[in-house]
Amino acid sequence: MSTSKTIAAVGPGQDFSESRRWLQLIVGIVCMVATANIQYAWTLFVPEIQQTFGWERASIQIAFTIFVLVQTWLAPIEGYFIDKFGPRIMVAFGALMIGTAWVLNSQAVSLTGFYVGAAVGGIGVGCIYATCINNALKWFPDRRGLAVGLTAGGFGAGSALTILPIASMIETSGFQQTFFFFGLLQGGLAFLAAWFLRAPKTGEVKASDKLSQSRRDYTLKEALNTKLFWLMLLMFTCVVTGGMMAVAQLGVIAQDLGVKEFKVDLYFFTMAALPLALMLDRVMNGISRPLFGWISDHIGREKTMVIAFTLEGLGIIALGYFGHNPWAFLILSGVVFLAWGEVYSLFSALAGDAFGTKHIGKIYGVLYCAKGIGALFVPVGNLLMEATGTWSSVLYTVAAMDLFAAFLAITLLPRVLSAHVARSGVANSATSPTEQKTASAHA
Repeated sequence: MSTSKTIAAVGPGQDFSESRRWLQLIVGIVCMVATANIQYAWTLFVPEIQQTFGWERASIQIAFTIFVLVQTWLAPIEGYFIDKFGPRIMVAFGALMIGTAWVLNSQAVSLTGFYVGAAVGGIGVGCIYATCINNALKWFPDRRGLAVGLTAGGFGAGSALTILPIASMIETSGFQQTFFFFGLLQGGLAFLAAWFLRAPKTGEVKASDKLSQSRRDYTLKEALNTKLFWLMLLMFTCVVTGGMMAVAQLGVIAQDLGVKEFKVDLYFFTMAALPLALMLDRVMNGISRPLFGWISDHIGREKTMVIAFTLEGLGIIALGYFGHNPWAFLILSGVVFLAWGEVYSLFSALAGDAFGTKHIGKIYGVLYCAKGIGALFVPVGNLLMEATGTWSSVLYTVAAMDLFAAFLAITLLPRVLSAHVARSGVANSATSPTEQKTASAHA
């Protein structure tokens, strides 16, 4: 390997500021919160769109698939522009796109109109998501799991505070006005926050003194030539598929299981099961990303993956078996989202550790395409449900994929990581040569 690509594991320079980098992290989280509803609130709009226009549910959900495909499969290109223009321009552009997408949806009277809105929204969310994750990785090389987890948590939990207002406004004002109002509100917030973002300068960050991290920065081409990258992509795809299915179909699943309109009495207030489940799921999703990210900073990425992926697989199986019970539906959907949300913090942190951060925008952009692959199964899930007459068959299928990923994390991933670290070198100078050979997912 070229020594010119080697970086020393040094501490922070004289320009290092703890408060400055936490401010950058907070601004990134605000941007993610403002972006989240375009994905996570979609399930609230689907029944209303179907009732208004009479289209088949599978046809409407193609819009969600288009959104995710555009968001994820353009990520490598967005990574290039992040490196070229920096975080401010990218997030500001993305904010304009998400605002435009919501407005387009508010005016759509055909499936094509919603498909166009989904594509525009995918561009916007992709720009903001990729940029904020990229910035967190660069500002916190010593706490990547936690920093990326908090940032991704903003996207996962960002809709928790607005699920009820959106559901209420849809009921009182219709879905068109709801699209329009929240599009302007959230797009404007992200646009304003964008101008406070910037990338770190030399000397403003510090390396980890706990984790073994790659000593060199891989280019995208070099990363694609490693076994580790393709193993990560396979595992990422397996796990993200189940979560994407739940995100897009939770409202429909609740309706088909007969629990959507069930009123949950929590003593101090009463709420329908679906909005409560969505709110709970967003909270659990947001908690899981920093929680599992923090855990992975201490026990390693692969051990954390085994725990999370197994929990998700078992949770999905239980949801398929007990989901007809409203209380079980609430609790188990929360478990599924708790175990799924961490996927974005774990794989992005592992990518930064293993391949460096100089080209991480492009590398993680390609890896993030796993989400787009998973989105292809969303309409397929509808078709499988219609063919079998039950959502259980769909849920059991994606649960098997989660458990397969957990199996890979406990068997194959440690060996591949050890070999990768041995070839790359590690940035933790405290790690002995013997420890380097046995390093696992701390890479």
